Amino acid sequence: MLIAQLSDPHIRAEGELYQGVVDSNRMFAEALAHVHALDRRPDLLVLTGDLVDEGRAEEYEMARTLLAASRIPFLVIPGNHDRRESFRAAFSDHAYLPKAGPLHWCVDDHAVRIIGLDSCPAGKHHGHIDAEGLAWLARVLAKDTVKPTLLMLHHPPFTSGIPYMDAYRCMEAQQLEDVVRGAPNVELVLCGHVHRTMLRRWGGTVVCSCPSTTTEIALQLRPDAPPQSHVGPRGCMLHLWDERHGMVSHVSHIGDFAGPYAFA
Repeated sequence: MLIAQLSDPHIRAEGELYQGVVDSNRMFAEALAHVHALDRRPDLLVLTGDLVDEGRAEEYEMARTLLAASRIPFLVIPGNHDRRESFRAAFSDHAYLPKAGPLHWCVDDHAVRIIGLDSCPAGKHHGHIDAEGLAWLARVLAKDTVKPTLLMLHHPPFTSGIPYMDAYRCMEAQQLEDVVRGAPNVELVLCGHVHRTMLRRWGGTVVCSCPSTTTEIALQLRPDAPPQSHVGPRGCMLHLWDERHGMVSHVSHIGDFAGPYAFA
């Protein structure tokens, strides 16, 4: 099974630029085209939050317009720039999304079980899973401790070292880690939020964050570093599950590059 991951497109209303600088809508359309042009079409597309920039209805209308081009079934979780009820309304045709409360869900229709966690407290930018969400996750994980499972949440549950991102990290992540550590079949935890690829051993598994389809958060590790971003490099993640070899993840850069050449 091949799973493509796109994250943090920050879609805007028609004619509006993200941060007044970049055409995030065009960039997301290009990212979708990139995924569809791969030499093996993914079986599933997952979107790990911040689908839109301000949570406005017209932004979600644009998101659905752009996603109408996808010939790959897709699953969604919210990010801190999404608004839960507007998000729920925009994807009301996605039956796996709960009709009320946090947008936690489980889809078990594929070779890999997919679990989505809503890590976004209303009106806040940091991440948090409350006690009810942790209990829900523990129950879902306990139902099957064998089938390969992929867990998604928007906020990476660790400290990245980039100070202006860590201010909005997933808070009190130890409780979440304790729950995940009890599930030996969680192959991978997928996140967005940081607009970069990061990897960390965590909870007995591996956490992987996905680059944004728009901008890249600058890699600055000084504690007094000011917030900065770059336009590019953009990318997506590809997660390949094989019964014999397990899960392998690849970064796929979006854009035109020299080649291919006849060597490897």
